[in-house]
Amino acid sequence: MPLKLGILGIDHGHIFGMLGHMLSRGCTCDGYWTDGPAVTEAKFREVHPALEMYETADRVLDDPEVALVLISAVPEDRAALAIRAMEAGKDVMVDKPGCTTHAQLHALMACQEQTGRIWSVNFSERFQVPAVTRASELVAQGVIGEVIQTLGIGPHKQNLKTRPDWFFERARYGGILCDIASHQVDQFLHFTGSTDAEVTHASVQNATRPDLPGFQDYGEMALRSGKAHGFVRVDWFTPDGLPTWGDGRLFIQGTEGFIELRKYTDIGQPHRTDSLYLVNREENVRIDCADEPLPYFDRLIADVEDRTETAMPQAHAFKVMELALNAQSMAEAR
Repeated sequence: MPLKLGILGIDHGHIFGMLGHMLSRGCTCDGYWTDGPAVTEAKFREVHPALEMYETADRVLDDPEVALVLISAVPEDRAALAIRAMEAGKDVMVDKPGCTTHAQLHALMACQEQTGRIWSVNFSERFQVPAVTRASELVAQGVIGEVIQTLGIGPHKQNLKTRPDWFFERARYGGILCDIASHQVDQFLHFTGSTDAEVTHASVQNATRPDLPGFQDYGEMALRSGKAHGFVRVDWFTPDGLPTWGDGRLFIQGTEGFIELRKYTDIGQPHRTDSLYLVNREENVRIDCADEPLPYFDRLIADVEDRTETAMPQAHAFKVMELALNAQSMAEAR
């Protein structure tokens, strides 16, 4: 029987990837609830005209056939909605960041332990990037030796005219390191094989919009585990000349070589995505990864059905958000 989905919140555009990938794998969905007007709503109705907009979240939570709830509400609201869904017997796929405070994280951990439900954060910069699939295979094969460091950058265009008010309110979006940098923390843990780490440095800044004191347009952090080091830079400085929203890159340094991923574009070339550059003792190559699969979604469906953790270990999801929140707190305490 196809897995039935419910939706709580469509406030961020990531809902399109979350829902689209699950539907493409045979899942079904009857409708969605969102808390008031969302900037995505007109496009969402256009892309998914058959879905009914529910007046209350209970239409999703009380439906016994809904097995997995997708949540892309305002970041501050995601934890409470996820807890309601888990308490209603549903598994959860939530947009990043999965929560915006340590208190929310602790409540999520307690609820997940009590209910035994799945709380999965869709870190789209890993799970929806074909080049990352190939990089994961190459690292697992040992082609660059032991990974000792990652450098992840996540630049974005501001697109201020299309941003809702909550985008500039610190309490609502959680801060730039909690929000964007959770992607890079996820990739650091994944590629270094680390289950724990510490934040050794963190900083945030608002360099361009003093009229919006809650906005943070730059953030950086350093990580250290028992196996490796990591550095993260995220920002809202992508210039209009770039043909996409950001030149997101990941550098993976091994003891016998390195990999660079140019995920969303390749500057100085005709626009192309999903480039993987590999250099080791035998090779110096560019690999086109556009046709690589995205296994996260199939694995999550299997996890819901089989009660397994093949898409992402539950402890990993919690650890990523813990480290991102630790970095945000450290940066703002400076």
